[in-house]
Amino acid sequence: MTLTLHQFPISHYCEKVRWALDHKGLDYRIKNHLPGLHLRKISKLAGQSSVPVLVHDGRVVQGSAAIISYLDERFPQHSLTPAEPALRDEALRWEAFCDEQIGPHLRRYCYDTLLHHPDIVIPFFAKGGPLWGSWFLRAVFPKLQGIMRKAMVIREPEVTQSRERVEQALRELDEATRDREYLVGECFTRADLAAASLLAPLFMPPEYGLAWPAQMPEPLQGWVDSQQPRLAWPSGLYRRHR
Repeated sequence: MTLTLHQFPISHYCEKVRWALDHKGLDYRIKNHLPGLHLRKISKLAGQSSVPVLVHDGRVVQGSAAIISYLDERFPQHSLTPAEPALRDEALRWEAFCDEQIGPHLRRYCYDTLLHHPDIVIPFFAKGGPLWGSWFLRAVFPKLQGIMRKAMVIREPEVTQSRERVEQALRELDEATRDREYLVGECFTRADLAAASLLAPLFMPPEYGLAWPAQMPEPLQGWVDSQQPRLAWPSGLYRRHR
C-alpha cells in the first residue's frame, strides 16, 4: 500500500487531509509542490490544478472532502464520518459549511496582508521542497504575488466581504458549540476536523507543521486578537485530537 499526499505545507485544506491521515494512523509520504510550478504537474496528475491530491496505489483523489470520504471507505478504522445517516448528513453539512464559508475567505483575507511580507510567506511556500525553492520563489515573487491576487480575487471589496464571512462563520460555530464539545453527536468527526484545520492559521498550532512567526503582521494580527474568544473551541480540538 502506497499513500502519497501532494500538497502545499501552508494550505489549510492540505492540513485537513494530513490530520485525517494521522487520525487514522496511516503511513503516507508527502510530496510538496512550489506554488506556480505545481500547475502543470497537478493538472496532469489529477485533471485540475488544486491541491490536496491523494494517490493510493494508482487511484487519484482530489479535494479534501473527497479524500476524507475515500479514506473512511478504504480505511474504516477511526472513521471520521458517523455511521448513523442523520448524523452523517449533519457532519457533511458542517464540513461543507467550513469548506465554503471559512476556507476560501480566510485564505483571501490572510493573503491580502501576508503577500506584502515575502520573508514570512516564502518559507511557508518552500518548506519541504527542492533546495533551490526559496531562491526561485524570491526571484519570481513579484509575478507570483500578482498571479495569486488575481486567482484568489484578493482585492476590495472582496477582502472586506471575506473578513465579514469568516466573522459570521465564527459566530455560528461559537453558537453551535456553546453547550457541547463537538459539532455533531458525542465524538470527533470530519465536521470538527474541518472547522479546526481551516481556522488553524489564526491560532498557529505547532501541530500544523510550520515554523510560525511570533505574531502575524498588522492589520492581520489585530483582527486575529479581536477574534480570540471564538478561537478557543477550535484550538482546544488541536490540543485534544491532533
